[in-house]
Amino acid sequence: MKKGITIKYHIHFLITLISVLSTHYTFAQYTEVINSNRPGESQSAYALGPRVYQIEFGGFTIDETHQLMDYQAKGFGIDFNARGGFLFEELEFILEGTYKADTFTTTNLSYLRGGIDSEIDRSNFSNLSFGAKYLLLDPYKNAHKEKPNLYSWKANNSFKWKSILPAIAIYAAGNYDTANNAFNGPNIEGFSPKAGIITQNNFYGGWVFVTNFLMDRIGTESSEFQYIITLTKSIGKRWAIFGENQGVNGSFYSDNLIRGGAGYLITKNFQLDTSVTFNSKDTPKVLNLAFGISYRLDRHRDKQIKGSQENTPLENYQNQ
Repeated sequence: MKKGITIKYHIHFLITLISVLSTHYTFAQYTEVINSNRPGESQSAYALGPRVYQIEFGGFTIDETHQLMDYQAKGFGIDFNARGGFLFEELEFILEGTYKADTFTTTNLSYLRGGIDSEIDRSNFSNLSFGAKYLLLDPYKNAHKEKPNLYSWKANNSFKWKSILPAIAIYAAGNYDTANNAFNGPNIEGFSPKAGIITQNNFYGGWVFVTNFLMDRIGTESSEFQYIITLTKSIGKRWAIFGENQGVNGSFYSDNLIRGGAGYLITKNFQLDTSVTFNSKDTPKVLNLAFGISYRLDRHRDKQIKGSQENTPLENYQNQ
């Protein structure tokens, strides 16, 4: 009963906040350099811009050990994002998915097969969804209009209070789950909604701070609330490093994941990345390594909107 009340509260909070924020006048920001959501799990608040198309995909290892249920799962996975900007600067459509294949080994399958020792090969999509993101507020829109103080280095390089105000976007999507999927909760089949709020702060010195708050598989027996907090730092013109915390609170799966890694810009439209994910519990214990690429096809017609995201090529690198 308490869990049902908590989920209803989260849904009510998201709907209320989206309604309030949607009254703001909005802006967007196209960038000359690829703005990838890899290698982390959070999304940037900014859309790609019309006629910009991007694919982000990679592979990762699966290594999970559950002490209480006495099982191991080892294998690999592939995740992808196909993103496209259409109609408006603020609007982006996203197709995303995660496919897993592993070997599930246990000496205690009493909760599945009456205690018979077993080794099971599993493969399926743990996530497959299509949705859209819309930028509601861009506080950095007029940053390029600010003139430097010719008499004070401190004034130009000191902390600015307005940087606390984040860019804000909303996200909505539909999930599709097949029946009897071992990677998802029981009684999950067909379509279910997903909704979230995204914020992003671009701080001086190449620091980017992103938060995602999501309700997933809303209305099902395995609905869950997630938060993702990501801090990114650009290093020079080609490197970026990031750290991330992802919390999951659901009836089928709950966890607190720590993630870190780096990205390297090959060209302005091509990025390589790597990361590691782990947690601090043993129900299950998680250790995953990931490698990926991001590629952008840029057909944007409008002149670039100059602003704070233009500071360095990878300052926009999210997950960033």
